[in-house]
Formats: sequence, C-alpha cells, structure tokens
Amino acid sequence: MTDQDSTRTPHSDDASARPDNESAHPWRRFVAIGDSFTEGIGDPDPSRPGSHRGWADRVAEVLSRQVDDFAYANLAVRGKLIAQIVRDQIEPAVALHPDLVSICAGGNDVIRPGTDPDAIASQLEDAVARLSSTGATVLLFTGIDTGFTPVFRAFRGKVAIYNENVRAIAERYDCVVADQWALKVVQDMRFFDDDRLHYNSLGHHEVARMALRALNVPNDLESMQPEPLPMRTWREARSEDLGWAREHLVPWVLRRLRHQSSGDHVVAKRPEPSPVVFPPTD
Repeated sequence: MTDQDSTRTPHSDDASARPDNESAHPWRRFVAIGDSFTEGIGDPDPSRPGSHRGWADRVAEVLSRQVDDFAYANLAVRGKLIAQIVRDQIEPAVALHPDLVSICAGGNDVIRPGTDPDAIASQLEDAVARLSSTGATVLLFTGIDTGFTPVFRAFRGKVAIYNENVRAIAERYDCVVADQWALKVVQDMRFFDDDRLHYNSLGHHEVARMALRALNVPNDLESMQPEPLPMRTWREARSEDLGWAREHLVPWVLRRLRHQSSGDHVVAKRPEPSPVVFPPTD
C-alpha cells in the first residue's frame, strides 16, 4: 500500500492550543462535508440500525481517543452534486466553527456524461476558499482510479483531470490531500458494496487509515484482509452481473432520467458536533 503525501503538515503555533500530549493531534472539532462517500454508505453501523458508519466516523473515533473535549459533526448526504453540497453544507459547516473540516465533493458530477471536470473543480475551489478562510485545516480527497472496474473505467480520464485540479486547489489553499488515486489496495471489488459503487466496511476502513496518514495522526488501525474470491463459472458470473444490473444499475439510471436523487428527503446524520460514541471493535 502506498503512503499518501500531503501538502500540509498540521500544526499549531499557539502553545496554549496544543494538547498536553505532544504526540496528539491539535484538533477539537471535526466537521465532514460531502456525499455518500462521507456519509458512509456501504458500511452499516451495527450500533444504529438503518444508519451508516464510514471512513469519517472511523477517523473521528481515532481523533476522539487522543484528546479531551473532541466533537464531530457529519453533514454529508448521499447522492448530492457539488452545487448542492456548496449550497447546503458549506455555510452550516462554517457556523459550527470546526478546526478540522473534510470535503469530498464532485464525484457524482464527474461520473455523469457530458460534465466538465474543470468546471466541477471551480465549484470545489469556491467551497475550499470559504472553508480555508476560517483558519480550519481542510482535508481534500482525490477520486479513486476507476481503471480496475468495467462499470466506471470510461470515466478514468475525467477523474484524473479532476484530481489534478484537486491537488492544485490544495496547493493554493494549503490543504491536506488524502490521495485515493494512489490507494491501490482498494482497487479490488472485494472492498466494495454489492452495488459496486460504494465502499463496504473494508473499503471505508482502508480510507480511514489513509486519511489518518495524510493528517499525520498516529493510530493503531491495522489493514483488514478481504476473503478470497470464490470460484465461479462464467454462467454464475453473468447471472450475478444481471442481478446487479436489475437491483442497482437500472434504478440508478432511472433516477438520473427523472432528475431524482437517493439523497432526496435524507437529512445529515450528525448535524451538530457531539462526542463520539465508540462502536464494537472490528
């Protein structure tokens, strides 16, 4: 697995703001912004039936264990386009006064036919400029390298262009970059949910480990190995593909045609900063 480089090493110049433990991180309030990736879709939360955990919850759990008075909010909602995230989540996030804020947005736009990754990145930059102006550490994500999956391989070039924009934005605004493109271990369908779009628990766990490396936060999260792929005949594989298309692909296409979203009528799972409640150990 490739360690991720970041464009910024988090620190605090105010001695009074540093935790007593010099090895602990400097943050007390983490707010996560975005879509299904940050909401945690694909990673069911066993402690809250019907809810999801995800990489951001996992990162918050690690951060919370290292300092006192830590609080975490997650404003992400599945299915949202970048314009909706900018409109509905940026100012509410600023109002929560975070000192660490993550934003991963634009993925739903990039995989839509006919969209322009440069124009999408321009909207991201507006959001990052606003968040950065607060003095908070901003964590950005590149998109995953989709070359390994037949469903999204056609969008690989657009994702790569968008990622270069993300890195340029991070350089301009002194952000931390969590580089999914370089996270080769998750380029394996065993790290994805049955819908073949969202990470499963293993995938979210690996993204959490990567995000913590980018933030330079020591932790004891260990790599989780997936089960070996079962042997399948060609007929069994095609039957699975047809089942996936009926259950996931067709509804996704129909929502696009109807201008609907899986996030319609869904509200943020943690709209206010609150202490982290730790789930059962993996």
